Amino acid sequence: MSRISVRGFAVASATAVTAVGSVVGVASGSTAQNNDAEATASGTTLLADIPVGQQAQVQTASLTQQADAQAIAADASAKKDAEEAARKAAAQTAVAKQEKAKKAAEEAKKREEEKAAASRDAARQEATSFAVQSSYTVSQIQAMARQMVPAGQWQCFSNIVNHESSWNYKAVNPSSGAYGLFQALPGSKMSSVGADWQTNPATQIKWGLNYMDSRYGSPCDAWAFWQANHWY
Repeated sequence: MSRISVRGFAVASATAVTAVGSVVGVASGSTAQNNDAEATASGTTLLADIPVGQQAQVQTASLTQQADAQAIAADASAKKDAEEAARKAAAQTAVAKQEKAKKAAEEAKKREEEKAAASRDAARQEATSFAVQSSYTVSQIQAMARQMVPAGQWQCFSNIVNHESSWNYKAVNPSSGAYGLFQALPGSKMSSVGADWQTNPATQIKWGLNYMDSRYGSPCDAWAFWQANHWY
């Protein structure tokens, strides 16, 4: 066996991958020139240096190595894609949960508002059940108002009446002619609630509460405006 073929066989047997990595492209069956022999002698293994029986093994090892490298790269890419998909799914789930919680909160708030509105309406309807009297004390008028005004709005409502009329349902402003608990101007606008607006505190309370709700949203919103402007 020649020096070249023995050396090629040894390289192929020791590590097929290293051998194929050093092959410089001489096809099987090609005639080696003098410079090929010199390259082999200097440490570079040519495919022609490897016995024909070993060449297939070297080529197979090269293809296997390439396939393994591609498989590793594919696995890494697939893992990265899976992680990204998981992150996106988690983000979408979090957004969906937030939207669901927000919707639930809005629905709960709406139910509370509807409940409060129903309570106010019921209280206002009860205003017609108050017995008509020739006169009323402040405590009687306040008792009426407490039945008609939501508890959470009572103090704000009371503050406005205190400043406007001191709970005198017959109070008249000598300059403007504003009348009643809320100093309506003109006082006759309270007739939209009842013809007895001049003598019935319950009618005035019902009108005043309607006015605060429709113009400002609530007695407390009306009171906030009053504090800033000293009128409402």
